[in-house]
Amino acid sequence: MTGPTELAERFGTPSYIYDLDRVAAARDDLFAALPDEVEVFYAAKANPHPELLRELRSGGTRGCRAEISSVGELDAALQAGFPGDRILYTGPGKTTGELTEALTRGVRLFSTESHGDLRRVGETAQKLGVTADCLIRVNNATGAAATSIRMTGVPSQFGFDSETLPGLAADLREVPGTRIAGLHFFPLSNAKDEASLIAEFRHTVATAAALQDALGVTFRIVDIGGGFAAPYAVQGRRPVYRALREALTETLDEHFPGWRAGAPRIACESGRYLVADSGTLLTSVVNVKDSRGQRYVVLDAGINTFGGMSGLGRILPVRVEPHESVGTDGTPANLAGPLCTPGDLLGRNVPLPDPAPGDLLTVPNAGSYGPTASLLMFLGRPAPAEIVVRGDDLVSVSRIEHSRTFEPLTHGQALR
Repeated sequence: MTGPTELAERFGTPSYIYDLDRVAAARDDLFAALPDEVEVFYAAKANPHPELLRELRSGGTRGCRAEISSVGELDAALQAGFPGDRILYTGPGKTTGELTEALTRGVRLFSTESHGDLRRVGETAQKLGVTADCLIRVNNATGAAATSIRMTGVPSQFGFDSETLPGLAADLREVPGTRIAGLHFFPLSNAKDEASLIAEFRHTVATAAALQDALGVTFRIVDIGGGFAAPYAVQGRRPVYRALREALTETLDEHFPGWRAGAPRIACESGRYLVADSGTLLTSVVNVKDSRGQRYVVLDAGINTFGGMSGLGRILPVRVEPHESVGTDGTPANLAGPLCTPGDLLGRNVPLPDPAPGDLLTVPNAGSYGPTASLLMFLGRPAPAEIVVRGDDLVSVSRIEHSRTFEPLTHGQALR
């Protein structure tokens, strides 16, 4: 058996272990919680590792599609075997260069955030002699769920304000190079509980049906978003949703009678739920010190390795709970990283039993928002190893490399 200690000794720390069996289990649990006809987009921002993407794609007729928002994520999705027509390109700042790259490589479905974004997609598609299917992302004025992160109902760079869409209907239908395919919602993240998730989906589906009438477009696809929850770097299990399937079926039957036959196709999206519990962060204790009544355990993993997104106010506060802290009566310690900034803290007042330099700590539920969501290049420290396993079998080991490339210049070239 290849355990954390053996992998840490072989590949060093900090490092991540991703178990593809856990990825497959999360994928299957999510599909089981949804009606059979509902598609799932995997939000690659949660973890764009190609091995995880490949596992999520490979579920036969119930494999995931990919949702991306950069050319880098496009590269990862294509490397993992997603064809362009199984990819949704999202984001508020899609440039002409990015759109050209995506369209050239077969992507045809785009979520558009504004009239300007829609026009840019159309102009780029026209130059390439193709038509882009576009979802109108909706910034809904209201919501229904209790959640830690609400994505709509406030001024935002994301989506068309729902109250303005009826007045824009004619203009949106006539943008050359585009075809309005449907709507995209992303009202919340990490729903508080299943009842909140169901309430939000019901609200979203009802809104989508009303907008279809207002826009005068027969939708071919409606992406109703996500909100599926999972613990982040703490002990716990991701939920299994037992009431969602029936509730969502009833709501869709009411508002979109043809949805079972694909009129429209219904999709959800998920990131952390699909990959969070597949990952374990391995980190070693470098030093232990006491300062004015507080203990600091300095680790070789910091916000350059994990939790850097806490600075964005989206995943916050970072407070990891290593396996080793569970059920201990140890002295509470602040878990500090190796960086030269006081903000490099992974946890405060975490009980650890007599930590010492060289000890290995393992952090659970760390498969989402890890290296690529961290301050990876800050202070130029090496990226962590990413170790992919399937049960007891080692699948791959990789490490992100960052380097500087200089543009060639003519000798003595002036600025202008």
